[in-house]
Amino acid sequence: MKKVITYGTFDILHYGHINILKRAKSLGDYLIVGLSSDEFNKLKGKKSYYSYEHRKAILEVIKYVDEVIPEDNWEQKVTDVMEHDVDIFVMGDDWEGKFDFLKDHCDVVYLKRTPNISTTKIKQDLKKDVKVLIKN
Repeated sequence: MKKVITYGTFDILHYGHINILKRAKSLGDYLIVGLSSDEFNKLKGKKSYYSYEHRKAILEVIKYVDEVIPEDNWEQKVTDVMEHDVDIFVMGDDWEGKFDFLKDHCDVVYLKRTPNISTTKIKQDLKKDVKVLIKN
């Protein structure tokens, strides 16, 4: 069985997330998602709309996802790859080169992001819409 792992916050789930999960799963038989914990998001200066438990529950019902594990720090990736016998590490291409150190332990694949969609863009667009509504 070929195992694949990817990481992310997966807040405000959108078709870009589904697309990357589908493509990651297509590279193997079993997809593990390292989901950023609320504490780790705070360390990164991020604030999720949904709690870790809610984001985990959403990911667990997606047919491409076989297992969700907590991501608590940047350094755990080597340990996760080894402990879960991972064959392929997958991230979006905006991270290209940042995880090449994992090539000693598994294949590393950077997938193109889905154009014109991101959680950040959704949040920005929603803020603009709210400002327009308030003005009117």
